[in-house]
Amino acid sequence: MSTLELLLTGVGLSMDAFAVAICQGLCMPKINWRNAAVIALFFGGFQALMPFLGWMLGSQFAGQIQSIDHWVAFVLLGLIGANMIREALGPEEAADSTVTLSLRRLLVLSVATSIDALAVGVTFAFLEVLILPAIAIIGCTTFCLSLAGVAAGNFFGARYKKRAELSGGIILILLGVKILLEHLGILG
Repeated sequence: MSTLELLLTGVGLSMDAFAVAICQGLCMPKINWRNAAVIALFFGGFQALMPFLGWMLGSQFAGQIQSIDHWVAFVLLGLIGANMIREALGPEEAADSTVTLSLRRLLVLSVATSIDALAVGVTFAFLEVLILPAIAIIGCTTFCLSLAGVAAGNFFGARYKKRAELSGGIILILLGVKILLEHLGILG
């Protein structure tokens, strides 16, 4: 995968974290940059850790299914993207009225927003992606977007949460289609 494709993957994967960061910013009466940085560090860290764990798992069995790896990548990215689109088009979830930065809450939110990155990490093993640059790009992208999400949530409110999730889902589906078409020889 090219750097641009990894960056787009990072943007797509970070949309859940971005949306949750917006909600966290909404709950802050005034922006607290220390709390915003802690939220962004947790989200970015888990978005980097999960693809690495997925890559380690996928590396164990990549050789056995190398002939269908492009289909696996297509299906996984398509399912993740479709789920993000479904969530974006579904009913609005209620936001908390206050932000508490307990370790437990941050861990739960970080894991919840990065589960899809685990599956993407599995596809990285099939595509023979250099994992360290990939997770660095994904983690940094998520950190930056989460920090921006807290600030935007505090400034603008919740009006863009659904659009962010929808955009992230579409990006992941399109990347899956691109991978499939390249392996089938349709795209050069």
